Amino acid sequence: MGNALRLLYKHCCYPTTTGDSESLGPHGVSATTVGVSALAHDLFQFEITSQVPEGLSKHVVSSKKAQANWYRKLLDAWREAKPPPKTPEEATRLVVRTLKRHQKADVEGLLKFYGLPLPQALVELSPDVQTSLPEGIQFELNTLPVDARAVPDGDTLTVYVSTTDPRESSIVPRDVQVAAVQRSKARTEKNYARADALHKKITDLGYRVLNVQNEEVLARKYRVRLRGIDAPESSMPYGKDAKEELVKLVQGKSLRILVYGEDRYGRCVGDVYCNGVFVQEVMLKKGFAWHYTAYDHRLQLENWEKEARAKRVGLWASSNPQKPWEYRKDKREGR
Repeated sequence: MGNALRLLYKHCCYPTTTGDSESLGPHGVSATTVGVSALAHDLFQFEITSQVPEGLSKHVVSSKKAQANWYRKLLDAWREAKPPPKTPEEATRLVVRTLKRHQKADVEGLLKFYGLPLPQALVELSPDVQTSLPEGIQFELNTLPVDARAVPDGDTLTVYVSTTDPRESSIVPRDVQVAAVQRSKARTEKNYARADALHKKITDLGYRVLNVQNEEVLARKYRVRLRGIDAPESSMPYGKDAKEELVKLVQGKSLRILVYGEDRYGRCVGDVYCNGVFVQEVMLKKGFAWHYTAYDHRLQLENWEKEARAKRVGLWASSNPQKPWEYRKDKREGR
């Protein structure tokens, strides 16, 4: 690791700067290339001293202890990068990827400290870094670990996405950003009543500050309906089993969700993947959901349901299980 940092630092040594002083980064040098060498230099110093650079606290909201945790993570990420970052864009990608679960204000502050491009600027400079999604998919969510309490039944989830995610970072409302910074300051001052009031404001706007690996992360809330399946309602036979199976699949895991649209309740409708496993496939094969043919016509999902029926697993152990959509209709009509 030390050799990689020394080599990069040697090849990215600070040049003599000329021109407009506004082009200088926080280390007093040109931000176009020296941001990378400045970061490499500070990582090299941290490896030796375990000390974060002076002046960083003016740009971020978290404590020195938290900053040291970032640098440990960045050291590990730099060690694994082959080759290590050599351009500002590459350095930004490494920082954002490594610290994606941390507060947006901290990640952007760290990037600004080194004169590195912010995530949205990176997309504008290099649009090719975003791979196109398959037809029909509106966007992709990469979630923070899921809490078991965020699973109300066998086909619905509440998930959170860090605001340091490149897609999220450019759309965080100004009111949320300000409230998050003010909340952090209130907690530092041990004014917990004000901190709680600010957090309520954040949650009312669809965001939340979560504790992830002893770090506070500002995240956006999404409600998700699993596309193509319909699990028994909680009060139906096998409803509890379906919920428990979904909890077992996703609890404590980060999910990849491909969103196709939104339903009438404002939920994202999407395909959910957990560590490469297609969650809807598992729910169908284990007999804890129906293929929702009114809204989905994928042959593969139909085949997975047929497979479960043939094995008489899950709800198919019953000879004539009631369909969830018929159950909901009966409830609406008072039958």
